[in-house]
Amino acid sequence: MLPSKVVRHKVGLFVPVLLAGLILAACIGQGPQTLNVNIQGMSDYYLQQVQQSCDDSRTDWQLLAIRALMKEEKYPQARQQLNQLPNSLSDTQQQELLLLKSQFLFSQQNVSSALPLLNQLKIDDLSKEQQARYYGLQIAAVQGKPSLALLRAYIAQEPLLSGDDHQKNIDATWQALTQMTPQEASNLVVNVSENTLQDWLNLLNIWRVNAQDGEMLKSALKDWQTRYPQNPAAKTLPTPLSQAQNFTKASTSTIALLLPLNGQAQVFASAIEKGFNDARNGVLNAAPTAPTGEANAVVSPAAASITSADTQWPATAQPAASAAPASGAQINVYDTSSQPIQQVMQQAQQDGATLVVGPLLKKNVEAVANSQTPLNVLALNTPEQIQNHPNICYFALSPEDEARDASHHMWDQGKRHLLLLVPRSSFGDRVVNAFTQEWQKLGGTAPLQQRFGSTVELKQGINSGAGITLSGTPVNTQPAEPQGVTIAGLTIPLPQQESAAPAASGGVDSVYIVSTQDELQLIKPMIAMRAGSRCAASLYASSRSYQAGADPDFRLEMEGLQFSDIPLLSGSNPALMQRAVQLFNNDYSLVRLYAMGIDAWTLANSFNQARQTPGFTIDGNTGKLSTSQDCVINRTLLWSQYRQGEIIPAS
Repeated sequence: MLPSKVVRHKVGLFVPVLLAGLILAACIGQGPQTLNVNIQGMSDYYLQQVQQSCDDSRTDWQLLAIRALMKEEKYPQARQQLNQLPNSLSDTQQQELLLLKSQFLFSQQNVSSALPLLNQLKIDDLSKEQQARYYGLQIAAVQGKPSLALLRAYIAQEPLLSGDDHQKNIDATWQALTQMTPQEASNLVVNVSENTLQDWLNLLNIWRVNAQDGEMLKSALKDWQTRYPQNPAAKTLPTPLSQAQNFTKASTSTIALLLPLNGQAQVFASAIEKGFNDARNGVLNAAPTAPTGEANAVVSPAAASITSADTQWPATAQPAASAAPASGAQINVYDTSSQPIQQVMQQAQQDGATLVVGPLLKKNVEAVANSQTPLNVLALNTPEQIQNHPNICYFALSPEDEARDASHHMWDQGKRHLLLLVPRSSFGDRVVNAFTQEWQKLGGTAPLQQRFGSTVELKQGINSGAGITLSGTPVNTQPAEPQGVTIAGLTIPLPQQESAAPAASGGVDSVYIVSTQDELQLIKPMIAMRAGSRCAASLYASSRSYQAGADPDFRLEMEGLQFSDIPLLSGSNPALMQRAVQLFNNDYSLVRLYAMGIDAWTLANSFNQARQTPGFTIDGNTGKLSTSQDCVINRTLLWSQYRQGEIIPAS
């Protein structure tokens, strides 16, 4: 059998005694024997042995050299050695050659040619190490798409692995499961004999039922391990679930709220604090006559108290979505506009803060992320480069957030030929980049983009009869490198998913418009001027265009257009929406920040769950909130549609 692993101390210094004996025996005509060979960093040594070996062992050395060359990403040399192999091979060598050719083709992202070679392999005749590589290639063939075939390949590979590779297999199996929707998981047809897979699905269900309560999840995991002790995950939990077992509730006895209380950002900070304060005081669930009041103490030396007009609840008020209950926590507000953020953080720590909410401005968030503070921090913005810290989560209302959500919504509706219609500005750049990156992760090609100027320019376009054509230039954004599958130490990039070619003029099936309400009122008829009133392209808009004051004529003009917004402004809590709109004089931008303050209170009270519990989600006022691996709070928005002068949920 082909040697597959040699224990060595220094590359090329000596041939281990056992290997030397094997090769010598091969030269005098003895039959094939089994030996494990470590291929990493050995290509030069193996190639030297190819030149010096007798005919009977030369092919074995060549096969080892090919594996090592691919491990070292020397693919042209690996191809050369593959082409130089003799036609006559033993059955054992032929099996290894099929594996190597498959690995090489996968490394070149040639899946269609690799699969027939895999199908020729006789699995029962392979060594355990070869079987592990075989199932690794089966995993690569699925291209990372969660499916029954992928789960079966991971489960078959698991007992063949050890150490870090074994843990990676467990974690990858869990990731494949959690990427499935509940509907997809329930539709899996599992054979009666597939006990291991069924146990995994039971674990998935336990996680989904208990993910919102860290203590209940810990208890449920222990119970599952007791009931299914033979499952590999019972012996070695997936890393996210292992971390969940260490869950402890974060202290919120003293919260430091860091906001800019002076300057241009003061009005935004006021809205956030008002929402945070109302949620903390239980005003959202209060009786109709309960005033909002102010309870936060401003402790920064230069701080001034922020006071909002007291507003009474309407009699029909309903609780806000997932608002944390009222609390006696001490809230200290610090002004980040009066002194360096480092001093503010030090003061908060000296004052006994157990949790920091804020800061709000991006530059201050970046400074806090780089400060190595020991405090738990729920930042109210995201830095340019996300840093994963075990004590920091990032929560923001950003156009990038909306763009990513829009990409998922449009993809789920079957759209593939997109045009992004955005302002000619850095703001437009941010939207285009975020949308395109997320779109390509879903499997789409770079969409088209078209930029527009001011309302003056748009009006000039209408007056001249120019209109807006559904065409543009492809976004010049490089897709992220595809993830790979590690097979016996060789990392093979997953083949890129095939997707539709970029749309040409006239082939666009959907348009994502990022504009103000006034701009949208000009853009939609300009599209109709060129594409016709029966344009087949579906129109989507961001929350930027949804503001107060839209009259019935506007709603009729927007017929068919879908738009996204936070749940609070999408009718999830009409009483709270009415109150908030009155409180902020119909300024929807401030209402959104008010909702952010409410959700910030809820997230603060669930900080460790958000940070530590896999699958954590909350139905918040700013969206359905979930956490990424870096504890970035992602928001899924609600989508509505204009239909016959009314606003209804988008289908």
